[in-house]
Amino acid sequence: MSTTPTPRRLYVHDDLTEAAWSAPRRLAAVRLAAALFTRVRREPHAVVLTLAEQLDAVLARGGRPPFAAAVGIGAAGARVAQDLHARAGWFPTILRVDVSRVEDGRGGYALTGPAPLAAQLAAVPDSGPVAVVDDTLFSGLTLRAVLGALPASARRRAHVFCLRAVAESVPAIQRLCPVTIGFAAPGRILEDVSFINASGLVRRGAIRRAGAPPLAFFERPEWMSAWFPSGAAEIIRVCRRLHALLDVPAGASLGAARAV
Repeated sequence: MSTTPTPRRLYVHDDLTEAAWSAPRRLAAVRLAAALFTRVRREPHAVVLTLAEQLDAVLARGGRPPFAAAVGIGAAGARVAQDLHARAGWFPTILRVDVSRVEDGRGGYALTGPAPLAAQLAAVPDSGPVAVVDDTLFSGLTLRAVLGALPASARRRAHVFCLRAVAESVPAIQRLCPVTIGFAAPGRILEDVSFINASGLVRRGAIRRAGAPPLAFFERPEWMSAWFPSGAAEIIRVCRRLHALLDVPAGASLGAARAV
């Protein structure tokens, strides 16, 4: 029996439809992605979120002056910063830092990246407001690490932006700096609420493991059974077919989930 609970609400961010439209076999990928979301929506606890509605929610929290720099956490955070800037002009300078959560083989997680966070953050300006931008605030592990690696003067000028969050994780970040969230889901992590990126269902990199190749979520059947109790087998079959159309070689850019 799986030890992963079925959350009362599972929020699935649709970053897969755009990827399907960019696939070499576009029509087949788009049809499969649509079929996947149709099946996911049949799970009574599953909610599909679109990028547009989450961006609208962040923007609705009020206007901001241009920031001296925006630190985008990974490809997803940099993309959010770019999308917000395109709509509102908040982030004329975007600095990307790369950090990933990796299973340590002992039931926990470690953070890893191509260089220490302090070195990646060396280009943060010495004055002016600093934004730290990510797609998801889940446990807060990654955000706390990035904020902790900022110079103290920059951290005092920092403001965090996220599209979505687990509400219980927000106060710990608010104790460090102001936070703007598009959508905050109430409840306990994993038991009441969980977030995944749809691309992580089919693209390797959603699950990173120390000393082992990365996995897509469909390759972790116990998680799929917990998330989709009435249709895991069918969803895994669709994910496997989409994986063949969309996955990219190791080391290339991935649109995988980083709900940390």
